[in-house]
Amino acid sequence: MHEREWPEEGELVVCTVADVKDFAAFVTLDEYGGRRGLIPISEIARGWIKYIRDYIREGQKVVCKVLSVDPGRGHIDLSLKDVNEHQRREKIHEWKNEQKASKWIGFAAEATGVDRGTIEEAIYHEYGLLYPVFEEIVTTGGEAADRLKLDEPIRESLIAIANDNVKVPRVTITGYLEMISPRPDGVNVIRRALRSAQPKIENVEIDLIYVGAPKYRIKVTAPDYKTAEKAIEKAANAAVGVVERAGGTGRFIRRQRVG
Repeated sequence: MHEREWPEEGELVVCTVADVKDFAAFVTLDEYGGRRGLIPISEIARGWIKYIRDYIREGQKVVCKVLSVDPGRGHIDLSLKDVNEHQRREKIHEWKNEQKASKWIGFAAEATGVDRGTIEEAIYHEYGLLYPVFEEIVTTGGEAADRLKLDEPIRESLIAIANDNVKVPRVTITGYLEMISPRPDGVNVIRRALRSAQPKIENVEIDLIYVGAPKYRIKVTAPDYKTAEKAIEKAANAAVGVVERAGGTGRFIRRQRVG
């Protein structure tokens, strides 16, 4: 069950083509209980269309943009041509994730004896969609489940399901630290610098690999590039700062993203 009964103008929706006529295609909206929608031939594709079935066919899954909604008359007008390939892929990915999340909520409801509508309502209230809560549960070590204000058995069930089924995407970036210390105890200075280059940052892994004096490879793995970039900058600045305060020299050389 979707949180809303009707889509909003401008929204992207996943549809199944039910019937194709010479002048239009009739579809059902998968996320809205199979409500019917209409794609006029002028909204099927750009340019002149000779045969509509060259562009759309019965049984096909399509992503459409909502042009207008009239709940009173039960009309939903849609456009296929206004959705580009990137939008289509992103929407299909989101839709598939929502299907998986709906199934997982069914598991939690069955395991706890709680009505699935109660669980869905709590998730929709906080997240707007079902899948993001499972991803955030994993990235926060389960803390995200507390935001739902559900009973403990339900929260524990959602946490267990998330940990069993969600693999949080990770990215890796790399760079190099070059550090030189002229002091007699320069080795110890470099050691302190390397230790400072491994700050504890939640959900971030920082690895330092000796390449050959005076170069060290620094690799950061994080949930996203923004977090990774901040982490590698923090680690590099900390290390260079230790060396420079001890009278040495240091610099950070950024390398292209690798993952």
